[in-house]
Amino acid sequence: MATRFKVVETSSVTDEELEAILNEWTAQGWKLDNIQFAMRESSKRPSMAFVTFTREEPGAASD
Repeated sequence: MATRFKVVETSSVTDEELEAILNEWTAQGWKLDNIQFAMRESSKRPSMAFVTFTREEPGAASD
């Protein structure tokens, strides 16, 4: 099995948007790996978020 990664970028960092991303990709069999927020110096709110998912898929055998 090979680990595959999926990264979803959003500039709309709201609870509704993050929830929609999580629900969409976990329904397709992806598992949440990490959420990374990008901050602006002038604001306390994140300007972007990168949501990373993983899943195991059949792949080439490792050497």
